Amino acid sequence: MSIKVSVFGLGYVGLANALLLGQHEDVVAYDIVEEKISKLQKKISPLVDAEIEDFLEHERSQVDFTTDFEKAVQHGDYLIIATPTDYDEKKDYFDTSTVEDVITKVLAIKPDATFIIKSTVPVGYTKHACTRYGTDNILFSPEFLREGKALYDNLHPSRIVVGEVSARGQEIADMLKRGAGAGGESQQAQQADVVRSDGLTVKSGEDIPVLLTHSTEAEAIKLFSNTYLALRVAYFNELDTYAEARGLDSRQIIEGVGLDPRIGSHYNNPSFGYGGYCLPKDTKQLRANFNEVPNNIIGAIVDANTTRKDFIANQILEKEPDIVGIYRLTMKADSDNFRYSSIQGIMKRIKAKGVEVVVYEPTLKEDSFFHSRVIKDFEEFVKISDVIVSNRMEPELRDIEDKVYTRDLFARD
Repeated sequence: MSIKVSVFGLGYVGLANALLLGQHEDVVAYDIVEEKISKLQKKISPLVDAEIEDFLEHERSQVDFTTDFEKAVQHGDYLIIATPTDYDEKKDYFDTSTVEDVITKVLAIKPDATFIIKSTVPVGYTKHACTRYGTDNILFSPEFLREGKALYDNLHPSRIVVGEVSARGQEIADMLKRGAGAGGESQQAQQADVVRSDGLTVKSGEDIPVLLTHSTEAEAIKLFSNTYLALRVAYFNELDTYAEARGLDSRQIIEGVGLDPRIGSHYNNPSFGYGGYCLPKDTKQLRANFNEVPNNIIGAIVDANTTRKDFIANQILEKEPDIVGIYRLTMKADSDNFRYSSIQGIMKRIKAKGVEVVVYEPTLKEDSFFHSRVIKDFEEFVKISDVIVSNRMEPELRDIEDKVYTRDLFARD
């Protein structure tokens, strides 16, 4: 028997969960943006994500997309909240107002509603929310997704974590597991290990690890996981900074280090700094949670990302360009999301020195991006740029490598 689920917020997390669960459960998915819902009702993905696009096009999941809030509230036995919780630099904390807005409005309609928070929140948030709203029906279940691979990573998760040790927590875990590893694959493929594009070997189907824990520990798992990934990015970036500053072959050093099986050769490709929607805000939030708790490493990870951007900008400026071209604001392949991309920090540093910066970004409709010209024609972009800065070395840049500045050593994210 299927479970009735409602999803609130259809960004990467919400839409991936709606489609994952829609394979077996009765799902209604709500978003406040009418244009987004209109696209989804027409089987068009509002996001660049291959699996999401495929699921919608081939109707591999049945989801009722709606802008009717009350309909979504009344439908679900479980209400998944996946609204954005951006990091507030002034408050030094996540802005969880969207989550609270959903909870407040839902409880006015359905006082006994059960919530599963998928939005990233501070450590201790769920426990505080239960006290604030006088309910035990608020749970936290973290997501571990990559941009452009959100549904794929839900289908092939490294683990499923639910922040409640109870029969209800187990039911939620079983519900998430039911959809994982499915997606139209053969039974044999579902049972086999999967090697993801980030080098992680994960189980499918019944072999997916499940952890039931308390809500506060589940919140900490999310933030510490992402901060460790940021640490790894920062480490290899700092290695690359040393090698470039000393004229050494960074790739050879990284390959040699990675031959140690305890370290491995994954998540080691240098970049302009960790960026995207999760790592910058999650590391800062964890640092804030460490207030009055002794620490050295967490703060250093945040600082290291700033140092890396300073170094990259200086390396570009040393070439004495009149015009610097930024090839793509997106930092990962197969993604259209450039929120918090590290290239924006590089741009600010270059412009602060009086050097003109132009941008080639096909996904932008505007003619400027933070007062930098957006060039729509690739040939014109190449012609006017003295140096072309690209986080990743794309095929169309191969013929102009002499103009390109990148730290992409392994041609992968």
